[in-house]
Amino acid sequence: MFSRRTAVSGVLALSLLSFSVAACGSAASEGGSTAASASPSAASAQPSLSAETAPAAPLSMTDPWVKSADKGMTAAFGTLVNNTDKEVTVVSATSPAAAEVELHEMAESDGKMVMREKEGGLVIPPHGSHRLEPGGDHLMLMGIKDKVRPGDEVGFTLTLADGGTVTFTAVAKAFAGANEEYQGDGHGSESHEG
Repeated sequence: MFSRRTAVSGVLALSLLSFSVAACGSAASEGGSTAASASPSAASAQPSLSAETAPAAPLSMTDPWVKSADKGMTAAFGTLVNNTDKEVTVVSATSPAAAEVELHEMAESDGKMVMREKEGGLVIPPHGSHRLEPGGDHLMLMGIKDKVRPGDEVGFTLTLADGGTVTFTAVAKAFAGANEEYQGDGHGSESHEG
């Protein structure tokens, strides 16, 4: 009889515990607060935490734009930003909008300023920036495949010295300046509208 009474007491205790848990659950559904109701917000906080800890790209391009053009050549500009504590060098670039993209600089030749391919690439100092602008360093699109009209978006891929790549999109806009001479390898001088 003693063991039967112990078993009945155990069943009664389990029944009370079940009722207590059910009451807490109904309190939560009526606006009460429980640990279970807090866990969805804790779970939703987790993705933002991982997004904050995601590493930044080593290099980014801010305010990119490309000069509109009907044919031939044009150029892209913007500011390259180094997000690391090491020097980053852009060694080449490509774009589906052109047969070829070269890294260019402006330099003096025979008393006048001309464009030419930039030896050694574009070097961006640690946590620094390098501006690409009309009359200065820029990305030269040669043999554009279609007209580049104001508002068009032109994609680019930059290749870094370490083999990594960075992609960005530049918006085309009309620009009347930057009509420098291009001094290409073995091709003589060409007029450039970028």
